[in-house]
Amino acid sequence: MDENKQELQVAALKNGTVIDHIPSDKLFTVVTLLGLENMESNITIGFNLESKKLGKKGIIKIADKFFCDEEINRIAVVAPSVKLNLIRDYKVVEKKRVQLSDDLKGIIRCANPKCITNNEPMNTLFHVIDKESCVIKCHYCEKEQRREEIVII
Repeated sequence: MDENKQELQVAALKNGTVIDHIPSDKLFTVVTLLGLENMESNITIGFNLESKKLGKKGIIKIADKFFCDEEINRIAVVAPSVKLNLIRDYKVVEKKRVQLSDDLKGIIRCANPKCITNNEPMNTLFHVIDKESCVIKCHYCEKEQRREEIVII
C-alpha cells in the first residue's frame, strides 16, 4: 500500500464486506438486523468516525462474509444512505447502495395493537408503498407506517 496515504481510522480488510456511511445513532440497530453478534467472522466496528456527509458515522467491516441482497437491504429501513463495498484481496471489487425491498418480512412490528401479528405467533409482513420516504403497509391489517414510526423487532 502507498506509504503516503493518511493512516486509516479502521484497519484494511483482505476479503469481506464493508458497510459504510451508517448514521452513528443507527449503527447498533444495523448490527442487530444483520445478526452480527452471532457470527464467527472477524468483525470491526467503527463508531462516531468523522464524516463529511454525516458529521459522525459508523462503519462495519466483516471478514470473509458476503451478504445476499435480501440480507443487506433489510438495513435500508433504518439506514437508507448506507454504502456497501465488497473486498477481495484488499481491493474494492464492487460497490452497492442499499435499497428498500418491495416486502419486509419479520423485521418490523405492526403499530396496530389489534393486528393479528401482535396477537398470534406469526411473522409480520409489510409491503413498501413509497421507497423514497419509506412508507410501509401491513399485509394483514393494512395499517400504514412511516420510517420515523417503525419499530424493529
